[in-house]
Amino acid sequence: MASSTQGGVGAVVVSVAVLLLAGIACCYEEDGTSESFLHMTTDLEHENLLLEQFAAWAHKHGKAYHDAEQCLHRFAVWKDNLAYIRHSETNRTYSLGLTKFADLTNEEFRRMYTGTRIDRSRRAKRRTGFRYADSEAPESVDWRKNGAVTSVKDQGSCGSCWAFSAVGSVEGINAIRNGEAVSLSEQELVDCDLEYNQGCNGGLMDYAFDFIIQNGGIDTEKDYPYKGFDGRCDNSKKNAHVVTIDGYEDVPENDEEALKKAVAGQPVSVAIEAGGRDFQLYAGGVFSGECGTDLDHGVLAVGYGTEDGVDYWIVKNSWGEYWGESGYLRMKRNMKDSNDGPGLCGINIEPSYAVKTSPNPPNPGPTPPSPTPPEVICDKWRTCPSENTCCCTFPMGKMCLAWGCCSMDSATCCDDHYHCCPHDYPVCNLAAGLCVKGEHDKEGVALMKRTMAHFNWQGNF
Repeated sequence: MASSTQGGVGAVVVSVAVLLLAGIACCYEEDGTSESFLHMTTDLEHENLLLEQFAAWAHKHGKAYHDAEQCLHRFAVWKDNLAYIRHSETNRTYSLGLTKFADLTNEEFRRMYTGTRIDRSRRAKRRTGFRYADSEAPESVDWRKNGAVTSVKDQGSCGSCWAFSAVGSVEGINAIRNGEAVSLSEQELVDCDLEYNQGCNGGLMDYAFDFIIQNGGIDTEKDYPYKGFDGRCDNSKKNAHVVTIDGYEDVPENDEEALKKAVAGQPVSVAIEAGGRDFQLYAGGVFSGECGTDLDHGVLAVGYGTEDGVDYWIVKNSWGEYWGESGYLRMKRNMKDSNDGPGLCGINIEPSYAVKTSPNPPNPGPTPPSPTPPEVICDKWRTCPSENTCCCTFPMGKMCLAWGCCSMDSATCCDDHYHCCPHDYPVCNLAAGLCVKGEHDKEGVALMKRTMAHFNWQGNF
């Protein structure tokens, strides 16, 4: 998923340092005094030091702001998160830091970086085996050390965590069976797995396993690379069945010992609640912060262990290497005396894993590129993928300063400037969180999130 700092039609990207200086100058010029700026801080030297630190942080994380006002707003959010970190408890098992999300409010973070949709009714109807029921789990496991885990990936601002979680489980069991970790394509799932999942608008790992089985396999990351936004399914690459699976199984719900046995056998897809502020700013250690069981994020459990008497899970995330422990999270395990329960952040509720017993077909090699369909033009500077609808996310009078993309043709853009609805459910019921066919209907489909339009500087003038 890309940062929310990429906005503003026709704005020129300039350095954070220049924008900050421009913003400070504006504060002085408003009334010829320094009162407006001095109101922000009584310690100018301290504020200048923070400005320098913010500029260095922004440079490290590749942040680009398009005007001084936006830059100063992000600086204010960054300072608020810094204050939260400094005033956080010190006698805990984990630490907070200025992660790549430090210029986002927690509401923005939750909106942009969580996206799993859990359909528990469907899961309750399934009856799967559990092949690890009679196994004995060792004291610790780390599949990274056994070559069954690929490098940390970054989903960007696309709500595709479900795809990264499912692909991670398939990569893991394929490496265990074949002795080689092959990075597989999340973008294939985002573009092509649309019967139940919704690309950048969220999905569920079990549905992704179903798709890979029914499709006869999945392509590699190299052949079908990740783009971070909804696109047209490339059927030639979809038919490149490099790695196959033979099924998938659900770990018994709310059974931490069963999850331990499963993770001892292979990397396991898990869903957690990841929208908390401590989660947003997690920098290392064994996470034991407050979180509920409103599952909103798909990740991959790749091991477990114990440190200083504290049991933990090793979890691979999909937010890049500049979050947590180089992209990983250690979560407290054995929260209570009993193993029956949802676990921290609900990790024990919905675990599942891919099953592989048969060999892969011969590798077809790279597929020839398919013709690129034309994108939808929002304005001179911004476009959306083909068969998307451009929706204004930041209107100002008759102008639109930022655009979003709804991943369906002829969609309805909701008045909150964030959600949208498919054309066959054209009414936005924001209070109920639904898209409905008529204003008085009580049933419909979930509101869809818009994704960020991307720059297209050439050919649209």
